[in-house]
Amino acid sequence: MSSFQSSRKVFSSLEPFNATAWDNPFTSEDRERAVDSLEGGRVLYFKDLRFALEPAEKVLLSTSWSDAEAKNISLDPVGGRLRGANADGEEAYGLERMMSRYASHAQKLMQGLVPAYAPALRLGRTSFRPHEVEGRDVRSFRKDDRRLHVDAFPSRPNGGARILRVFTNINPAGKDRVWQIGEPFEAYAGRFVPNLPRPLPGLAHVLALLGITKGIRSPYDHIMLHLHDRTKADLKYQREAPRQEVTFAAGSTWVVFTDQVLHAAMRGQFVLEQTFELPVSALRRGERAPLRILERMTGHSLAA
Repeated sequence: MSSFQSSRKVFSSLEPFNATAWDNPFTSEDRERAVDSLEGGRVLYFKDLRFALEPAEKVLLSTSWSDAEAKNISLDPVGGRLRGANADGEEAYGLERMMSRYASHAQKLMQGLVPAYAPALRLGRTSFRPHEVEGRDVRSFRKDDRRLHVDAFPSRPNGGARILRVFTNINPAGKDRVWQIGEPFEAYAGRFVPNLPRPLPGLAHVLALLGITKGIRSPYDHIMLHLHDRTKADLKYQREAPRQEVTFAAGSTWVVFTDQVLHAAMRGQFVLEQTFELPVSALRRGERAPLRILERMTGHSLAA
């Protein structure tokens, strides 16, 4: 019998919300439900919350503006540097403007929906994902987001801070974005953590000194990176692990802690995404955070 059969069923992953505006006036009940659902490993789903493109931005819905190296086009919040783009002049300005507008919309949504988080939220990169996921040639299994994984930053250690992401499907042809969502984080981590390698003494400092990482990797960062890579490399797990397929319609938005929710993007094209980081201290129930779960599993403090 497969070792996964006992946990084949995955709980319903989506928590629906009604909103048609990014500054929607959410009720106190909505806000309570949002925080509890996010911290419990669910995906907040806004079926009718679309990001309206300006007329001049519609030409940007093409893979031709993406370079041959990066999966996505990203905008750095510090200095506004555009990465992964094959564009200059008017087109580059258009991409920056579209992505900056999206970042502003995502910030409004977070301020209205989870005001308890808002003072501590740190704005991260904005990304535009123009490529069709299905059938895309991916050179490295580590970059293959069709495989179940949790998010971790190889070059930007965060020491246990949460990765909160807002996504919007802007596909002009009405094509869905399709994800698979896996088992709860604690069950998933319990399969892999006992067999992960320990950090090599001094390596985190060497990587930082060489500029390979922007800061020193904590033991938490080490575990999360190895979880990400080990999961994607484990073909048996990818075939047999419990999962639920969910569909995000064109014109919809969803919000999720991607460091906690095991996910894979299976189909779809043209998505905008905004990343935020949130310290564990800002959570209502910090014991649900991956950092605290991994500390309980290992018996060690992992943030330092």
